[in-house]
Amino acid sequence: MNRFAYRTTGLAIKTLSLFSKAKIHLHDEANIPQGALIFVINHFTRMETLFLPYHTFYLTGKKPVWSLGDASLFKGAMGNFLNAVGVVSTRSPDRDQLIVRSLLTGDASWIIYPEGLMVKNKKLIEKGRFMLSYAGGKHPPHTGAATLALRTEFYRQRLISLSETLPDEASRLMSLFKIEDMTPLKNAATYIVPVNITYYPIRARENALSYLAERVVEDIPDRMMEEIMTEGTMLLSGVDIDVRFGKAIAVKDYLADAAITRDISGAHTFDFDDPIASKRVLHQKALNVMQRYMTAIYSMTTVNSDHLFASMIKQTPSKRMNTMNLRRRVFLTAAQKLASSGTWTHKSLSEDQIHLITDDSFHRFSDLIQVAIDKRVLIQGAEDIVKQPAMFSGAFDFHRVRIENPLAVMANEVEPLTQLERSIHRLAWRPGFWIRCQLFNHLLKKALADFEQDYHTFYIDGESKDMSIGAPIFIRGRIGKPGILLLHGYMAAPAELKALAAYLAKHGYWIYIPRLKGHGTSAEDLATRTWKDWTTSVDEGFALIHSRCRRVIAGGFSMGAGLALDAAARIRHPSLCGVFAVCPPFELQDYTSRLAPAVNMWNRLMKTIKHGESGKEFVENHPENPHINYPRNPISGVQELEKFMKQTEGRLKDIHAPVLLVQADEDPVVDEKGTRRAFNLLKSKRKTCMIFHAERHGILNGENASEVHQVIADFSSHCT
Repeated sequence: MNRFAYRTTGLAIKTLSLFSKAKIHLHDEANIPQGALIFVINHFTRMETLFLPYHTFYLTGKKPVWSLGDASLFKGAMGNFLNAVGVVSTRSPDRDQLIVRSLLTGDASWIIYPEGLMVKNKKLIEKGRFMLSYAGGKHPPHTGAATLALRTEFYRQRLISLSETLPDEASRLMSLFKIEDMTPLKNAATYIVPVNITYYPIRARENALSYLAERVVEDIPDRMMEEIMTEGTMLLSGVDIDVRFGKAIAVKDYLADAAITRDISGAHTFDFDDPIASKRVLHQKALNVMQRYMTAIYSMTTVNSDHLFASMIKQTPSKRMNTMNLRRRVFLTAAQKLASSGTWTHKSLSEDQIHLITDDSFHRFSDLIQVAIDKRVLIQGAEDIVKQPAMFSGAFDFHRVRIENPLAVMANEVEPLTQLERSIHRLAWRPGFWIRCQLFNHLLKKALADFEQDYHTFYIDGESKDMSIGAPIFIRGRIGKPGILLLHGYMAAPAELKALAAYLAKHGYWIYIPRLKGHGTSAEDLATRTWKDWTTSVDEGFALIHSRCRRVIAGGFSMGAGLALDAAARIRHPSLCGVFAVCPPFELQDYTSRLAPAVNMWNRLMKTIKHGESGKEFVENHPENPHINYPRNPISGVQELEKFMKQTEGRLKDIHAPVLLVQADEDPVVDEKGTRRAFNLLKSKRKTCMIFHAERHGILNGENASEVHQVIADFSSHCT
């Protein structure tokens, strides 16, 4: 191996990155100690044999990092390249002595794959213990890394001991290992560093590389084509590669045994491969070390939503699964169980997962299910999926499993995470009504906790209203009646819709009025929010009411009207059976809305030149309901509202549920023309626009509000 080879490898990686969308994320590099290091790593693709030595080279202070490679790879040009970059054949006759020597002298660190080969099916556990399944059968993980680390530390301690008691024997051993100076040896220790690599997502399909291979190589072996399809898709379509370094294992701790210490300090002479009295004890210690680092490797799997769905599908006892119930189970796992199970999670799971049970905006459910349907692992029904149990329990072609059954691979990968697996198992076996109750309780508790936290964080004496104004409102209805999700307006709170909620509740409807983020507290809170915070509040509200009612009607006032229409456009689920919008702000009358972009730009300019006091972040507000609304209006909030409504207007064509639009003809806040324009853009087969004569915006309260309430109740009755 030479440093030129590392520069060559680095150049290859940089060249590869020009057309690759793969992203490598390193975690917990601080766990890498100084000393003689063996990195033990799980092995799933050919890619890690290229990028891992490159990255560990820099993480260890540019110390060469050598590795072991399968003997079958050392042929022709590939063999020459592997030799150049420090890959040693597993069949090299002096392999072990070379590794121990380089660790003792500090010439190199080592990468060893204790699984012994690429474990493409990720089948790691059998009857509660590590047992790897591969094309040739089954075998436990190798103890080679543990044995080499123990032998390295054994000879380190023996050399140190003999240098004081038997210097001639110490000199002989130094000559054997070609050690010229004892100082580095005395100041170091041997460590094993467990490393886990997790790929997300795992998709295998034909790609540019596989097309090229088919044209260039005649009779390309199936094994090679599978690897090109799997790893080529990862590189070209984009894959997150999470590399996590575990806590180092100090090997010296395992040598504290009487039999071993006698051999370390004994006066008898023996060479590297000679049998010693403590050989059996050292073998048992190696097994213990192996169990420890394999547990560490697999416990560091970076869990993602594919893992959760695949494991949930596998563990669900019924072949037929309702898709919404499946999504709810996975949501509860992500929201409640991941933190308590002590697992590492992909960055995507650190975000709110409400999309899993609403609009699936990131397509994490739909994409995975489509892959499973394409591979005939699942069969699609109307609102359910049917799994093929044999696809999770049967034997697969080891070299085709990543293509033919990626769900089984993903489910296998999380089997070693026993606490998470138990949590998934419990949720998989719970009846559907229990899951819905759990979801309802979780979301209601979260909504109340979020409000309490925001209220105390942003409370302003003399401006913030009583907590009863901003608290979410839930009203139970009659069994079998739809639920109505009511959404309040901008700078308002759930109390704004109490009168309408009471009226609809008399008709037996279930009612939920969530608090939209930034509301019910103070204008300072609203100034920190974006429209995405509001849609998240809506999604949580929809999921909550849907957990109690099979059919849901979304409705709202002012900004809440726009949010209701947006929800109907995004959440394309049969359960959302209607939407009503009262005075939706597609076109605002208030002059402050036109000033918002200019004022925001002015504020940014003032902050840039450190004259923040010249900025104007709020304007005075004169609300119709001063006991509910904020007395100040954040300019940034107006801009977010206009941005959101413009986006929503473009989505109106996607609404297929029945729609009712209600507007006041002399509304001082919302221009009637915007509502009429929205009505014309709707593609719903059933749509109605009602214009009421009123000189105010808040037509859901006060004079003649009962007429509007009646129209909404009549519309709702026809949505069932």
